[in-house]
This record gives sequence, C-alpha cells and structure tokens, in this order.
Amino acid sequence: MISNNTLSNSRFKIVSYEEASEEVKAIYDDTKRTLQIPFVLNWIKCQGANPLLLKGNWAKLKSTLMQGDIPNVLKQLIIYNVSKERNCEYCAQAHGIFADSMSAMISENENFRVTNDLESPLIPESYRTAIKIVTKAALNHDQITDQDFEQLRQAGFDDSEIQELMAQADLVNMLNTLADVAGIKIDNELMEAQA
Repeated sequence: MISNNTLSNSRFKIVSYEEASEEVKAIYDDTKRTLQIPFVLNWIKCQGANPLLLKGNWAKLKSTLMQGDIPNVLKQLIIYNVSKERNCEYCAQAHGIFADSMSAMISENENFRVTNDLESPLIPESYRTAIKIVTKAALNHDQITDQDFEQLRQAGFDDSEIQELMAQADLVNMLNTLADVAGIKIDNELMEAQA
C-alpha cells in the first residue's frame, strides 16, 4: 500500500496503474519488465498524465541507461553520484538502491555496498575514473577537456563507450530536473526492497 507521504508533495498528478490510459499502461508495463521490478516508479507515474512526454522520456531512459556496452552498475553509480552531488533526493535514493542491489557484481563480500565508498579499491579503477569524469560533465559540462577524454581512453574505454558514458551526464540531468520539479518522493516499494 502506498502511503500519502510518498505522493503528497508531488506537483504533477501521480497516475496510478489503475487510472492510466491503455497507452500509458503499456509504457508502465514496459518499465516494469525492463527494470525488472513489480511496480511502477513514481518518476514514471508523475508523467502518466502526458503520454507523449512519458513515451519520449522513457525511450531515452531505456536506451541510455538499460542498453549499450557500459555495465548497468556503472551507469547507476554515475547517476547516483551526480544526484547526490546535486542533492536530488529522489534520484540519489532510487539509483543508490539500484546500484547497491548490484554490489555483488563488483565484490563477493556480502557486506559490501557499492555506494558506501565510491573511492573503494574494490571498485575498479576504470569505474572510479568514469564516475569522476562523467560527474564533472553533468555538473560542469563546459569544463570537460580533451584530457578527460584521454583519461577515459587510458582507463580502457573506446570512443563508442565514452559517448555512452557521456550520455549518462545528459540523462541524469533530465532525471534530476524532472524529479525535483515534480517534487516526487522515493517509492515505498524501493524503500521496502532496501530494508
């Protein structure tokens, strides 16, 4: 059951699955399948009253975050770190939970939570380099230099992967802006999954 505190401050109508049009329900179903979760995120539901916007934003999120050659855990860590730096509470919490759920991909230590220390030597150096540079791109894109691109190449990323990494900077800016403007709160279902 969703408590009122999850939805009470949203500036956009939160469209539940039951209230959604058939077109929006189809997108909701695709988000659940793609993200492998049994519920629809508030970030998605706050766009449910505008099917055109939802369709475009979901297509961008799906292709940029869920597809490609860069491991999803690295993408989640980038979005988590930028969101934390920017104080976007919803995205920092949500993507932190998603990243932590993938901690075993980085370390077999059962107590390891990847978001506890992004400078941990357990996190591959290439990941740490990508997190640092893509965070810089998201927060201060005008300060990205050729040297940053060279550091990513030296960390083992090819040009296509670098472009995919930089797309995360663009994606997180969209995610953060929409979450903060909407005023959405973290999903109770995500909080329960974290517990």
